[in-house]
Amino acid sequence: MAKVGIVMGSDSDLPVMSKAAEMLEKFGIDYEITVISAHRMPDIFFDYATKAEENGFKVIIAGAGGAAHLPGMAAAIFTMPVIGVPIHSKALSGVDSLYSIVQMPAGIPVATVAIDGAANAGILAAKILATSDPEILEKLKAYKEELKDSVVAKKEKLEKVGYKEYMK
Repeated sequence: MAKVGIVMGSDSDLPVMSKAAEMLEKFGIDYEITVISAHRMPDIFFDYATKAEENGFKVIIAGAGGAAHLPGMAAAIFTMPVIGVPIHSKALSGVDSLYSIVQMPAGIPVATVAIDGAANAGILAAKILATSDPEILEKLKAYKEELKDSVVAKKEKLEKVGYKEYMK
């Protein structure tokens, strides 16, 4: 049963939102991914959000651009955590999306990541699930070590070859 629902307002958001799916796969977390527009199909969206808990979701990751109502509306309906991913937009470079998601009224929180930050949304969902799943927690610890090892390798290479060679 999927633990995380990944939803986006348009298929044009998929290149960004797929990064959340990739992170969940890395941690072995089941998910479902779909396109639902809160504006163009409110009845289907309402059904999705009201049945999310019944369908086994513990977290919803919702990506949206422009007016970006999808994450906030999901949080208004779904009692468990919602993580909003503001999607870069043509008009205001995603700042409109960010403000729409992060400026929720009291009582309806949406955890919000950076513009196009779906990978971090996937990691945050894993961290939320890890509070009650030791296996996911161990995978997160291993991932943290991978990140450290990657930076150490870059540091060592830079010190060995110098910045000019490193940048080639």
